[in-house]
Amino acid sequence: MEKLLFEIGTEEMPANFMPGILVQLKELAEKKMTELRIPFEAVRVYGTPRRMTFIADGVAEAQADSTVEAKGPSAKIAFVNGSPSKAALGFARGQGVDVKDLVVRDNYVFAVKHLEGAPVKDLLPGLLMDILTSLNFPKNMRWADHEFKFVRPIRWLVALFGNEVVPVEITGVKSGKFSRGHRFLRASAVDAAKGHSSFTDAAKELFSTAATKVKNTVASAVIGTYGAVEIPNADAYEKTLYDNFVMVDQDARRELIRQQVTELAEIEGGHAEIKADLLEEVNYLVEWPTALCGRFDEKFLSLPKECIITPMREHQRYFPVLAEDGTLLNKFITVRNGGKEHLEIVAHGNERVLRARLSDAEFFFNEDRKQTLADRLEKLKTVSFQEGLGNMNDKSNRLVQAADMLAMAMNAKVDKEKLDRTALLCKCDLVTGMVIEFTELQGVMGREYAKLDGEAPEVALGIFEHYLPRFAGDELPSTDIGRIVGIADKLDNICATFSRGLAPTGSQDPYALRRQALGIINIILAANYHVPMYKLIAGALYLLHITPENTGKLVPQIGEFLKQRLRNLLIDQGIRYDVIDAVLADDRNDDFADIYKRAVALNKFVASEEAPALLQAATRVANLCKKIEEETAINPQLFEVEAEKELHAAAIASSKEVLAATVAYDYAAVLTEAVKLVAPINKFFDDVMVMADDARVKNNRLALLSAVKDITHAVGDLNAIVQ
Repeated sequence: MEKLLFEIGTEEMPANFMPGILVQLKELAEKKMTELRIPFEAVRVYGTPRRMTFIADGVAEAQADSTVEAKGPSAKIAFVNGSPSKAALGFARGQGVDVKDLVVRDNYVFAVKHLEGAPVKDLLPGLLMDILTSLNFPKNMRWADHEFKFVRPIRWLVALFGNEVVPVEITGVKSGKFSRGHRFLRASAVDAAKGHSSFTDAAKELFSTAATKVKNTVASAVIGTYGAVEIPNADAYEKTLYDNFVMVDQDARRELIRQQVTELAEIEGGHAEIKADLLEEVNYLVEWPTALCGRFDEKFLSLPKECIITPMREHQRYFPVLAEDGTLLNKFITVRNGGKEHLEIVAHGNERVLRARLSDAEFFFNEDRKQTLADRLEKLKTVSFQEGLGNMNDKSNRLVQAADMLAMAMNAKVDKEKLDRTALLCKCDLVTGMVIEFTELQGVMGREYAKLDGEAPEVALGIFEHYLPRFAGDELPSTDIGRIVGIADKLDNICATFSRGLAPTGSQDPYALRRQALGIINIILAANYHVPMYKLIAGALYLLHITPENTGKLVPQIGEFLKQRLRNLLIDQGIRYDVIDAVLADDRNDDFADIYKRAVALNKFVASEEAPALLQAATRVANLCKKIEEETAINPQLFEVEAEKELHAAAIASSKEVLAATVAYDYAAVLTEAVKLVAPINKFFDDVMVMADDARVKNNRLALLSAVKDITHAVGDLNAIVQ
């Protein structure tokens, strides 16, 4: 068993690409080795701004043996009177086996070949090249005169199987044992020798380190790199690079950054606000992290907190420092890609950069305050919404109508004046200097300016909340006004884009409609809004002045688009796919909150002990109901068997409870009532011939089963459940 090491060294890669790259690299390595029948124990991946690496542990030295079978002609054709025919001879020749080795099974002949595994080292060059060329990235580039595309130019390759180099070459770069250490930090031979107690050991270490440095310097010159570091084998990979100031383990590096930032903030008398996405980005910007603290002028604290934090976090990748009460301190923490030397100089440089950004923010804020949000409604006419669909002023007026329509549809108890004011002003901050400069602040500045303008607190909060959620995992609006305007805004965007023939296709979604659709659904589910989605879609299209003919085509199209997002959400929450199919079987149900509750209840039920019996009984009922040719009312006078009467009585009793439970969206109770019908259903089928000769009796029995089906299938189409 050996270890396989493959490091792809590049110029600095975009930090936000790296998590996806490493996931892909691990999956590719595992998949490709499995396809080649190369036994291995596990695959680990490492990543820094300049490298992506995988190490496969426990790789066998020989490919696994395999048996390959090929199906040939039927035995009758292959052998005539016990002798092989031309068909058998031709099949055997084509498969490379002797005709006497053909195997007869299930009236057919098979060629069975036992293949001995090849030496793994012979397979590795092709394997590594396959992995290298199979990687996909959000953006690729070419360099020099090469046709090959990659995320960034490849500068070095390390490919080792045990101690042996695996030959790989691409764009003139050949694999070897030499990686790169930190760009600026270098290990010192003297420092390496200091750790030894005896003079002799220190001298040996000094000589060894010096020799290694010479070897690496020569290697750097030969391969055209700076800072080459020899990797003797996969086991030594992490330590060798660590000794050269590169932490390749992204998990360890991330935790070190978190620890450093947290401890430094505490030293500075506060606590750091560490967002997961920022931490992840910083993690892939550095190879040797060192946190340091900087400061900015206290005068900037008079600005809204977000005006300071946004340029700090989004533009400079700094961590803000907050006091115990949550107020912002005039301090920030950044992470240097290097050691602890001259941190005060580094801090001063970062302070100068931030000062300029905050001065810009201060200027835009002061200029913006010369007008109210309401004063900016006219300027919204200069901002286009979508071609052929007017401007943002038109959209604002449309949102007022849409919000009123939505509030009426859900019978919401909201202040109409404040709702309309929120809908009217919610886009006004788009034309403020602050938002034009810092687009991340849309909604945030709307809220702050609304407060300063003296707008009602509900209006100010609603302006901010209508943008929520802005990304996966983001907070949801907490007020009805924020929810209603948010749904209206997102639905307007979706309907407008669909009406222009710009629906998302495949992976293409330039207007982020999938995210907005998911936002609508999450808001509806969190707030437990029971709204007729198809009517809302039709209303939104009406406000966009879409013709009735096109509206008729677009409503089911947009409705299905939204239902697909609901389906994906349910899958992500662990709901069985067949349960989802069952509750979505009724195309007429456009109440997403209702569908969600049905799915949760049914998903729990199908895992219970009562489920198999109900599913079996319900399926028998549903199958017979397919034979109904015309609907008739149940006539108890036509019952001939006691089992009919008992099932009818049970159905009447359950239907009352089912109706009450359905009104209350208590689908667990509905299923409990359905279970009560299992025994009378089974007795009915044991004692009753449904398809009687007498048409009146037959139709009456089918009508009874139809009534029973209304109960057993009240939550969803149980025929869709896989047993």
